[in-house]
Amino acid sequence: MSNVEICLKDIMTSIEGASGTALVDFTSGMALGTLGGGKDLDLAVAAAGNTDVIRAELRTMEHLGLKGEIEDILITLVSHYHILRPLKGRGGNGLFLYLVLDRKKSNLAMARHQLRSVEGHLEV
Repeated sequence: MSNVEICLKDIMTSIEGASGTALVDFTSGMALGTLGGGKDLDLAVAAAGNTDVIRAELRTMEHLGLKGEIEDILITLVSHYHILRPLKGRGGNGLFLYLVLDRKKSNLAMARHQLRSVEGHLEV
């Protein structure tokens, strides 16, 4: 089992309310691995669409002359939270973790903390 698969399983089992997760290459929009989702949540389509969100924020930061990195981007919907977390460190350039949480079953602060922790163990 690859490190990516292990990390995605860790996300789904350790983060309460997780309904889907993916590791995404935002240079191509391709999901390098997915877990969860379902008929109402096509993670490959969501990964490609959220690639545009990451790219738009990076462009905006560049135009504004903002220094630093994106820690994460949060999209709140009526029934879900979507967290986009660009990877930092060795081999992480151009990749982000994507997590979908059920709002009624999750704790957003804990989920962000746990996602950061899993990121630290991911080797790509």
